[in-house]
Amino acid sequence: METFSTKKSSLAALALGAIGVVYGDIGTSPLYTVQVIFSESTGVPLNQPNILGAISSIFWLLMFVVTFKYVLLVLRAHNKGEGGVMALLSLAVSSLRPQDKRSTVLLLLGVLGAALFYGDSVLTPAISVLSAVEGLQVASPTLAAQVLPISIGILIGLFWVQRHGTHAVGRFFGPVVISWFLALACIGVWQISQAPEVLQAIHPQYAWQFLQSRGAGVFIAIGAILLAVTGAEALYADMGHFGRPAIQLAWLGLVFPCLILNYLGQGALLLHHPEAVNNPFYLSFPEPLLIPAVILATLATIIASQAVISGAFSMTRQAIQLGFLPRMRIIHTSASESGQIYMPSVNWALLIAVIIVCLAFQSSSALASAYGIAVTGTMLITTILMFIVMCKRWQFPLWLAGLLTAVLASVDGILLSSASMKFMQGGWFPVALSVVLILFMTTWKKGRFSLLNGIAQSDPKLLPFIESLAHCTLPRVQRTAVYMVSNLETVPQALLHNLKHNQVLHQHNLFVNVTFEEVPFMSAEERVRVTRLAEGFWQIQLRYGFMQHPDIPQALRSVALDGKTLDPFTNSYFLSREIIVPDVGGAMPRWRDQLFSVMSRNASSAVEFFNIPANSVIELGSRVQL
Repeated sequence: METFSTKKSSLAALALGAIGVVYGDIGTSPLYTVQVIFSESTGVPLNQPNILGAISSIFWLLMFVVTFKYVLLVLRAHNKGEGGVMALLSLAVSSLRPQDKRSTVLLLLGVLGAALFYGDSVLTPAISVLSAVEGLQVASPTLAAQVLPISIGILIGLFWVQRHGTHAVGRFFGPVVISWFLALACIGVWQISQAPEVLQAIHPQYAWQFLQSRGAGVFIAIGAILLAVTGAEALYADMGHFGRPAIQLAWLGLVFPCLILNYLGQGALLLHHPEAVNNPFYLSFPEPLLIPAVILATLATIIASQAVISGAFSMTRQAIQLGFLPRMRIIHTSASESGQIYMPSVNWALLIAVIIVCLAFQSSSALASAYGIAVTGTMLITTILMFIVMCKRWQFPLWLAGLLTAVLASVDGILLSSASMKFMQGGWFPVALSVVLILFMTTWKKGRFSLLNGIAQSDPKLLPFIESLAHCTLPRVQRTAVYMVSNLETVPQALLHNLKHNQVLHQHNLFVNVTFEEVPFMSAEERVRVTRLAEGFWQIQLRYGFMQHPDIPQALRSVALDGKTLDPFTNSYFLSREIIVPDVGGAMPRWRDQLFSVMSRNASSAVEFFNIPANSVIELGSRVQL
């Protein structure tokens, strides 16, 4: 009984954390969804059939997309407990044969999904905080001019505190967001009690009639309704932090019922007070509770923004480990939680982008036009990758996997098409941002491949070179030389320079290669592989998962050479730093060579990335033509 009780309490604690982190984004959608559906841009008349139809559409979209697709199906596709589009990508690619041409297509889809996620990371803080602070102008119209400055001030503060990590404030996430959801439910029940006829909206016929009556304008209406499911991808992306059972319990036990009650409550308000259409969320509250509602909503949106910013840090680290982005500075903000990281360059780039978006769009309703494409594009990519997993991993019959994919992709396709209707009103922004990010990611991937390929062809082969040193008379230094190499078959430039300029060899020479596998984590037993090449020369391969941070000195402590462990205080780390010189006739156009050169120069030092002591490093540069 004690074990069962412990498991239940542990699950409850995880569910509490999931409510605070996972559901902040989708939990703040009631702030703007109904308002956008009945805005002038959609052309939906405000009458009883349309109110019931819109609320019914929201209910069934949440039921299908979030409950069925993500909570019941997609959460089953974990990569050693990790979720998210990059984890799903590696799961799908590893399900195929090594030479399968579909792998390249899947990699491009994964890169596109990651790029769209960054668009979401820019838009979510902007639309969430703006929609919350706009409650001030409901309380006092004279404060309308202050909404944008206050929102930008909150966003600057939010990004400023990222360097301290989420560990200190994480304990408060759950209780604040639970209070938010309970407030949504309570105000919803109060409004429903005044217009109980709104409960008819649960019947799917109202959703069908509403969408059917829109005619050619159905895509515009759906483009507004889909705002209710923004944040659904977070259920999957944060699975590694809380686990599938906790996320499912939180959704079915609290989040979904509270959201539905609030949407029904906003519908009930509009049935009796159509003049509240300007801001049905805040006008649902009695006037004395309006300011507390604004404060609670602002806290909830800050938490929602925090979750997506942290997700951007994790996504960037995964992209770096998988070779799609250059090394960047990573700061661990918690001694106990490896997933809590801070990346200064990503943080400040996001802040600048968020402020530009706020200044350009001015209001949450204008931002809603840009929001949908990033979200629905990621959803469609998830569905496509799921088809490979269902067929190859789960061994579903082809007809069943095809049927499920067809249904899910049809819904995702309709949602994406609807969001695309507002391309010229702001939907272009996440598309443009994605194109730029894809250009950077593919340039880095292809540039590194060309660079390493060129080095492999020009540098001497390692084994013959080592054999030629067997009878050399160079003096031996009683220390260990660690050469960080990307290619285990050729001689590192650092060794060539060391021999040429210093005219010495070390007693122990280690050629250390770090690779990141397409799995989230590698155990310590699987990590190190040592191969003796010759007297005084060893080849060491270190393998990490894409969610792990490499620590070379720590890994080398477990290495024994000729029966003796290494003394970390006698290690000298030799690093090669390539200076890229763009050339005509390379694998990429000259302008992409130059872009790759700039990215390479601004990449974070391998010293910090691999956690190597700075006072033990000798860095030697070489010019390489692409």
